[in-house]
Order: sequence, then C-alpha cells, then structure tokens
Amino acid sequence: MSAHSPAPEVTWVPTQEQLENTRLTQFRDWVRLHRGIEIADYEQMWRWSTTDLAGFWGALREFFGIVGDGFDDSPALVENRMPGAVWYPQARLNFAENVLRHVIGREEHAAVINVSEDGSVQEWTWRELASRVAILSERLRALGVTRGDRVGAVLPNIPETIAAMLATASIGAIWTVSSPDLAPSATLDRLRSLEPVVLIGTPGYTFKGKWIDTTPALNTIAAELPSVRSVLLVGGGRTLRPGSAAEVVDLDGLPTAELQFERVGFSDPLWVLFSSGTTGAPKGIVHGHGGILLEASKAMGLQFGLGSGDRYFTAANTAWMVWNTLVNTLSVGAAVVTYSGAPTWPRADRQFEVASLASVTMFSTGAAYLSLVEKSGLTPAHDWDLAPLHTLMSTGSVLSPATWRWVHDAVKSDVHLSSDSGGTDICSGFIGGNPWQPVYVGELQGSTLGAAIEVRREDGTEAAVNEIGEMVITQPMPSMPVGFWNDREGELYKAAYFASDPSVWTHGDWISRTPRGGFILHGRSDATLNRDGVRMGSADVYAAVHTVDGVRNSVVLGIETGGGGYWMPLFVELSEGVELDEAMQQKIRDAIRSRASARHVPDTIEQVPGIPTTHAGKRIEVPLKKLFLGRTEDDAVNRGSLVNPEAVDWFVARASRFRAGAGIDLSDIDNRNLPTPPPDRKVTP
Repeated sequence: MSAHSPAPEVTWVPTQEQLENTRLTQFRDWVRLHRGIEIADYEQMWRWSTTDLAGFWGALREFFGIVGDGFDDSPALVENRMPGAVWYPQARLNFAENVLRHVIGREEHAAVINVSEDGSVQEWTWRELASRVAILSERLRALGVTRGDRVGAVLPNIPETIAAMLATASIGAIWTVSSPDLAPSATLDRLRSLEPVVLIGTPGYTFKGKWIDTTPALNTIAAELPSVRSVLLVGGGRTLRPGSAAEVVDLDGLPTAELQFERVGFSDPLWVLFSSGTTGAPKGIVHGHGGILLEASKAMGLQFGLGSGDRYFTAANTAWMVWNTLVNTLSVGAAVVTYSGAPTWPRADRQFEVASLASVTMFSTGAAYLSLVEKSGLTPAHDWDLAPLHTLMSTGSVLSPATWRWVHDAVKSDVHLSSDSGGTDICSGFIGGNPWQPVYVGELQGSTLGAAIEVRREDGTEAAVNEIGEMVITQPMPSMPVGFWNDREGELYKAAYFASDPSVWTHGDWISRTPRGGFILHGRSDATLNRDGVRMGSADVYAAVHTVDGVRNSVVLGIETGGGGYWMPLFVELSEGVELDEAMQQKIRDAIRSRASARHVPDTIEQVPGIPTTHAGKRIEVPLKKLFLGRTEDDAVNRGSLVNPEAVDWFVARASRFRAGAGIDLSDIDNRNLPTPPPDRKVTP
C-alpha cells in the first residue's frame, strides 16, 4: 500500500461531548493554566511528552495529585539515559498509599466487585478494601516482614489478591504473584531466586463448576522454598484440610491499628513480574513504586480516561501483567472487577456476561479471546446488557480486521475499540488508543504519551510511512524496569533491550507507521519470516488465516534448512469435525494469497491437535522454530509458561522427523499441495 492509498474505514470517532469531558482534555486545560503551554491536538501532546520529559511527567504527577515527599527537590528526570535514567531522586512515596487515598470521601463507594462463576456479585467498598489491606499488613508486620523482603503469592484473580498486593506494598516489601493453574515447578522457577519470606495462597477456587483444591500444590511449593517462614491463606470459602500448617487470615474482622505506609524511594522495588519464559527460566522484571504510579496515571487515567464512576474488568490470569492493570486502575480512583472462573465456560462469551453483571465501563481482554467468541457464532450484544461499556481494549496479540469489525457488529457499535501493544517490560503499552483521535480498522491509533517510538530499518535509518521495520524507543519512560532480579551488573537487562543498538530500546516488535500517524503490528521481529530474501511479519499470515471458517488457531514458522534452503510450514488447529482435506488447504492458501501476498503462502499446511500458547494467549513461534533447528526440548521450550503444555508433544515429534530427514520430511507431505517454489528459492528435501 502506498502512502496515497485510501484510508481504511473509520470504526470510532469521539463525539464532541466525549472530547470535552475526557481526562486528557482536563489535563490539557490544566497544562495551559499552570504551565502556559498551548496544545491543540494529540500529536502536539505526544510531541511535548517525548521532548520535554521532565515537564510532561512532572505535570502529570501534579495533575493526578500523587502523594509523597521530596518531589519539589528536583525535576522529574535528573539523568536522561537508557538504561539507568534517574527519576525524582529525592522523592519518597508508597504505591499502596496512593491507591488508598481514594478512600477519603468515597468510603461506601464500590472499589472491588467480584463476580463468581455462579453469577453472584460481591462488592468491597473503598472502606472495606482499606480495612482488609490493614489486617493483612498487620499480620505481615507481626511475622517480621519489613521493607525489601519478598512476599510471594499463588492466587487467582480474586479481591483478596489485590488486598495482599497492597498490604505488601504498604510495608515497602516486594510483591510477586503466580497463578494457581501454573504447575508447581513453573511457580518455583519464578519464586526460588526471590527467596520469599512469606507465601500467600488460597484454599481453592471454582473453575468450570468444580472446586479446585490448591493446598497440595501450595504445600509442595512451600516445602521447596527454605526461605518461607509462614504460609497465609486468604479467601477460598472452604475449610482447610486437617493437618495443614497454613494460617487462615480472617479479612472480615477489623484491624487493631491504623494502616501505616512506609514511604520508599521513587525507584525502590514494588513488584517483580516475570517474562513469559517460553525459551528458558522466566526473567524477573523489577518495577519501582514511582514509575508504575506515573505510568498508571498516564495509561489508565489519560489514555483511557478512567476515574471515579468507572468499572474496569479484565479476566487476566495473575501470571500475566494485564492483571496488574487492576491495581493500576485503582490508583486513578476507578473501581475494578475480579473474576477467577473459567473465561469461556459454560459459553464462549462468558467474559461479556461478567461485564454485564458488574456494569463494566471498560473491558480489557486478549485478541485471541475476541476471535474465539467471534468464531463461536454468539452475539454478546443480543444476550447481555453492555450499555455502560464505553471502551474495549484488545491486547496480547494482533487483532484481525475481521474481528475488529465483528466487535462493532456483535458487541457494541459505538464502543471505543482500542488495540494496544506493550509488554510486561513496562507493565503498560507503547502504542495503542487515545480518546481524541478516530480509530481506523486494523490500526493502532498511535504512540502512547511519553513513548518516543520510531520505526527503523536494519541499517538503523528511520523507515518510511507504510514500511515495515523494528520498533524502537528513543527516550526513557519511568516504568521501564529498575532492573532484572539477580542481575547486579545489568548485563541481562542490556542484552534484552540494548544489544543491537545501545542507544535505543529495541522491543522486538515489527510495526509500520500509517499515513494517519497510527501503526500496524506485523508480529515479533525475532519470529520474522524471510522468504526469498524478503522479510515478512507472521501477523499478516494469521490475519488471513483467521478469515477461514473452521480454523481455530495457527502458527507459521520459517526454518532455514541448510545450503540456502528455506521451509515455511503453516500448522493449523481446526474446529471439531473439520478435516484438512485438499479443499480446506486450498481455502487457506487462497485466503493468504488474496489478503497478504503469494509470497506469504506456506510451503505446506499441516493439521495439529493444538497450538501451544502462553497464559497471555501468545503463540510461541521462536521456541517451536528452535525445535526444528535441532535444539533439545528442554533448551527450546519452557512448558511451565504454557496454558496447554501438552500441545508441544506433537511439535517435538514432528521436529524430530524433520531433522531425521535433514530437511523437509517428504514422507509426511503431500507434494501436490506444495506451491511451486520461485526459481531463486531452494527447498531442501
């Protein structure tokens, strides 16, 4: 597509009333009044935020009234460098204090709304949330937990998890949480290096109508962590098994003392989040109190405009950073909705039912989930009351244009559908939605404020409009990691983001900028396809395959076969009762050829029982490619990072047969279905 191609259809435009009442508009007016800076549109706001970093982030802190000491002793940004930018070196603050300041004047307003799998709804007021945080904080202090200690949790997405996180932060201790549906070995991969002194769990939870007893796994984890001095249990609604050594903490009583907050340095560790760990042990990513507060204010407060009166819902697994957006949303004064039940049971649109039951105003979910509901044939708008819903955020993977349109047809015609891309790395988004600009189908609206995004070619020069390139960030952001856990010299941190170019943060995403200033995602750059010397993004293949009825999921790989050869297979998971016959293969090839290009058509299409995905719904393209290139399973794939680890078995066996044939295993491939390679491309049998 050239820079002069017609613009795609517009799927959402803010009304004049919406424009006038957004928090971003209020912030613009505040900046004009208090800073004397005139800002006409989003482009100017973004430019100011990425060229005057100290001015922008300082104004943001004042506008949102972030509580702490020492902010006026220095500019927001004292040393502008990556990595190692220095933000507010004299400041002292506490994340939990900044969340619970919203109790004042709103004691009886809802703060946390929990929806159970049976459809019952329970609300915690702001007063009740503060009381329960105080009870847990008292107990942790009584157990000797102090600033800098680590508190590990194995908890589902329930209100008690939020209370435990805030209680940990109030002390200045460091929080980390794993989902109870992770295997104990996967949880231990995350917790061992942190050496937590307290482990917090729950007796169990309900999933697909069945009670899941979590205490055996919790006992196994505690037994393997010699640093753990105490095990606490919260929530769950069931009594413990006889003989359990864990202590149940009753959160329904009253605290015996007023909640205290330990104010810590701006960059003191708040929590440790873990990378997906698909290719090895997960990396512990450390974020600071101040950086997360500033980023949460910007993302949830300005980009999405959330505040008092809003209700934010995500059914995210606690092992995914999207769960952390719940506590980030509380920090701007909005209420949040928790749900620990099955996300697609008894119907695929269960998350929309939860949104209806809790009167949700903003719903965040994965692109894979929206695609699943679309393919189910259900129409959420017909069955659930979604009138309060004004924003739907899609993340985790690329949202196809077909699903994009389906949201407006089947969910809500005037919902602001925001496709966002960011990561655990900053616990937020780099590119995504904003409330001032129109939304074009298939495009992310633009860079988020404070994110200095460039699209670069391999030679480091800036890519042209519509040209695919590497996404880099050229200026620091306050929620960039304080560091990686146990990476004292910062070598792992530098290798993760600054290896290819020490002057910029290279995130590993392939994107292109549109003539309208938006972006299109083309997949992970480390999973790049390279056909005939032309680099391509896997997302273009997935967007095409998505349109074919009967395909549930797919993964495409590019395998170097030696001697200059290249093999590009497409593996598809089909709906029940659908077979990969010649007609089905032709439908898939035709869809790819017409919606992407002939070059994107795979060499072969193979049916698989399942596509391995992470808990964030992401395909593991790179680990699967490593299997085909000869890496051992233990070296290539971390099964503990996957929601369906059994799906790896097929790929292990297939990769073994592939390698045994020193190239493409022709005994497994019907050559009639292979496209004829162009003359300049070699396929090694």
